[in-house]
Amino acid sequence: MTTILSIDQGTTNTKAVLVDDAGRVLSRSSAPVRLSVPRPGWAEQDAEEIWASCTVAVAGCLEGRRPPDAVAVSNQRESVVAWDARSGTPRGPLIGWQDARTADWCARPEVAAAEPLVRARTGLPLDPMFSAPKIRWLLQQHGAAGTRVGTVDSWLLHRLTGGAVHRCEAGNAGRTLLYDVERLGWSAELCEVFGVPASCLPEVLPSDAEFGRTRGVPGVRDGTPVVAVLADSHAALYAHGCRLPGTGKATYGTGSSVMTPTGTLQGGSALSSTLAWLTSAPCYAREGNVVTSGAALVWLAGLLQLPDVAALLRLAAGVPDPGDVVLVPALAGLGAPHWDRAATGTVLGMTGSTTAAHLARAAVEAVAHQVCDIVEVVDAETVPLQALRADGGATASALLMQAQADLLGRPVEVAEVAELSALGAAHLGLAATGPQPPAAGTTRRYEPDLDEAERVRRRERWRAAVAVARDPRTRPGGGPGTTLGTG
Repeated sequence: MTTILSIDQGTTNTKAVLVDDAGRVLSRSSAPVRLSVPRPGWAEQDAEEIWASCTVAVAGCLEGRRPPDAVAVSNQRESVVAWDARSGTPRGPLIGWQDARTADWCARPEVAAAEPLVRARTGLPLDPMFSAPKIRWLLQQHGAAGTRVGTVDSWLLHRLTGGAVHRCEAGNAGRTLLYDVERLGWSAELCEVFGVPASCLPEVLPSDAEFGRTRGVPGVRDGTPVVAVLADSHAALYAHGCRLPGTGKATYGTGSSVMTPTGTLQGGSALSSTLAWLTSAPCYAREGNVVTSGAALVWLAGLLQLPDVAALLRLAAGVPDPGDVVLVPALAGLGAPHWDRAATGTVLGMTGSTTAAHLARAAVEAVAHQVCDIVEVVDAETVPLQALRADGGATASALLMQAQADLLGRPVEVAEVAELSALGAAHLGLAATGPQPPAAGTTRRYEPDLDEAERVRRRERWRAAVAVARDPRTRPGGGPGTTLGTG
């Protein structure tokens, strides 16, 4: 029996799963990673801690089992690492995908003028979420001479191979704003726009290439091939078996990603066009990114002095609805389809009868509303989704999944495997060497159970609250802040 060890490195934890040649999960383990917010709008992690979490997760997954025959990787996207080319020592922190320290630079007129070029080459908006502005910042701080820089997959490949390779996967490269997703190579034009020397960047390989062979990884034989790499959201799409327009998924994590295959690269949208994976041919997709979803639940749990998100969800379940309270968790601005980093957190509809439970329920619905915003654009621009596949840690909440089905007005199908990104990377690795494993099954299906008139009313109130969150007149002093109102 052939086995693949799949490592999924995410924002809050690293997971490892061992998968057999039929695509079944044999064992699993995970390790937490910390996220630091040293200043408002900044998000950092320790690159060495990221790698250490991988070794801990791998050790737990392989305990009592023979070494795997191959390794696959999925990873958080857009986050970047810089390290010394000789010693392998990180130069500065890992800058997280949700980091917005470059927002002012991206908004400069001379930089914003490059937006049409960026969209034409990458399918993405010029936004601080993506890698290139972060890479520019790191190189300005630490210098380009002798520096290697890349997305998280390139850092993991560097460590997995004992420093032998500086490579990354095409779908991850496609999230940097430096990679031409049609010509399938680093763009000299875009490197010039962002001031990034191409010599610092990794070699880009197809998603199912052999990326190198392991060296010095505990529990894994030296020389084990790394046979597949996918960005985490792309890996989830692959595991769901979504290959055609009209199929799509939402991944619920710190942020959320809604993605549907398009077949060809499509431009001119409030959503991103992205390279999901590159095998014998590129697979393109439409995608919307929510900046703050699960993170909003964590934030509100802390604000209400609750021990964890589970306590917040129990509180939210204590009321049948949010009582007209609407919470827009624009804690770091808004992602798709608005792409407004100046938007601020907003709460509307509070009255004397509003309780903490209503706020908690509004936060749950806020996660679902943001996904609905994206699906509505997908429906208008591509083949409408008949049902939404769902994965990620927050899908464990029946309350959230029912709210999603209710506000979306269509079924939500939850994946039976929690580690779907890791499974997707493993499936791709297996497909590269043998038959394609079957798509991940679903364990729960949520049908809409909300009156259509009420669904429309709640969606309209949400849109009104988003408009307030985006209106600069509602910000204290005209700057960042949180708006509270009775609306």
